[in-house]
Amino acid sequence: MQTTRTSYRPRSRTSAVALAAVAALGAGLLAGCTSSSSGTGGSASSGGTVTLKVGDFGTFGYNTQGADLFGDYMKLHPNIKIVEDHNADEQAYWNTTQAHLAAGSGADDIQAFDVSRMGQVTTTLASRFEDLSKVSGVSEANWAPVKWAQGKSKDGKVIGVGTDLGPEAVCYNTKLFKAAGLPTEPAAVAALWAGSWDKFVNTVGKKYQAKAPKGTHFLDSGEGLFNSVVGSGAQQYYDSSGNAIYETNPAVKAAWKLAGDAVANGQTEGIAQFSTQWTSGFANNTFATTICPAWQMANIVNNAGPKNKGVWNIATAPQASDWGGSYLTVPSQGKHIAEAKALAAWLTAAKQEAKIFATPTVGNFPSNVQAFDDPTVSGATNSFLSDAPTGKIFSEAAKSIPAAPIGQYDGVIRNDMGNGVLLMEQKGKSPSVAWSATMKQIKTDTTE
Repeated sequence: MQTTRTSYRPRSRTSAVALAAVAALGAGLLAGCTSSSSGTGGSASSGGTVTLKVGDFGTFGYNTQGADLFGDYMKLHPNIKIVEDHNADEQAYWNTTQAHLAAGSGADDIQAFDVSRMGQVTTTLASRFEDLSKVSGVSEANWAPVKWAQGKSKDGKVIGVGTDLGPEAVCYNTKLFKAAGLPTEPAAVAALWAGSWDKFVNTVGKKYQAKAPKGTHFLDSGEGLFNSVVGSGAQQYYDSSGNAIYETNPAVKAAWKLAGDAVANGQTEGIAQFSTQWTSGFANNTFATTICPAWQMANIVNNAGPKNKGVWNIATAPQASDWGGSYLTVPSQGKHIAEAKALAAWLTAAKQEAKIFATPTVGNFPSNVQAFDDPTVSGATNSFLSDAPTGKIFSEAAKSIPAAPIGQYDGVIRNDMGNGVLLMEQKGKSPSVAWSATMKQIKTDTTE
């Protein structure tokens, strides 16, 4: 239903050099403050037309290749011209946007950010953005609690309004489940691991692996498992005071242990998610499950191929978790602040987010809770995935996602943790050795 936004799991490791550059940018922010009327984010052409530039990455679905929300808005507002400033590479997009914010000019009227960047956006960069709390349609009641909380600064400013959310389920290969003697109906499958990621790994995973068809594995990736277990916690890498707790948080340690168990039991294929080997695994039926945020469905459809239609299905995850999602923000350096705020609010309104979800080439799940009851969301099914009631599954999951705090280097820590799991999978490192290496890497990457 949607192509993957590469930012959900950046493969590149953030280096200490890059973080030093971030620190320098932060200093530039303090020295380069500008008023909200002095930037170059938009331009007015003759005839009174206001041009709004929208910076984004990956697949937001706003253009003609998606749901064409930009076109819809321009029809409703003939005086507005929207220009998309797109970069497929989220890391490059992030670097460029930071430079513009530091310089006090060059930022777009609207800038989109992945949730992994919002810890920094709402802390060290918060002064560079407009408060959206007074914009019509922007209300806490309209967004999932986790989405609203992670878009606010500590002083209560609403820095970002949520676009999509990544509520999780488990997508599973019915052909492989049947061959391993496991049930294939979604309710029966979900009952196998209900309420416990430990059951998922140490009960169901072991049962599958004991009778697995030759050359197949229960899981595609230990990294996806680790992220999902961490994402089920009310506290993850930071506490509510902004303190980094990744090294001491019992929930993170439990997730690491489960990932290590899965690797040791031979349950993971040991491949990096979104790699060539990973995409071919869907077509060749080499793994039985993948952790499945709403946006993951499109990866299965696109990579498994027509011959595997009806082979995959979806079951409720052991516990509610969130992976991915983004925000729209309005930099204060723009020339058309009011118009940009109105557009950001409109793009994230329930009707528009429902249309995005219903667009086959996009499929991003709404973070606006008012969209959950829209028939295009609540009644959605996926014919490729055994006609799974995707709208119902992901709506229910979204309602239970914990509103965990995020911190300045949340994305960096997540990235390094994922690479640490790969040390176990691909380098044969023990969980303790891989943990020590990962902690060292995180401290290197988060030291300014």
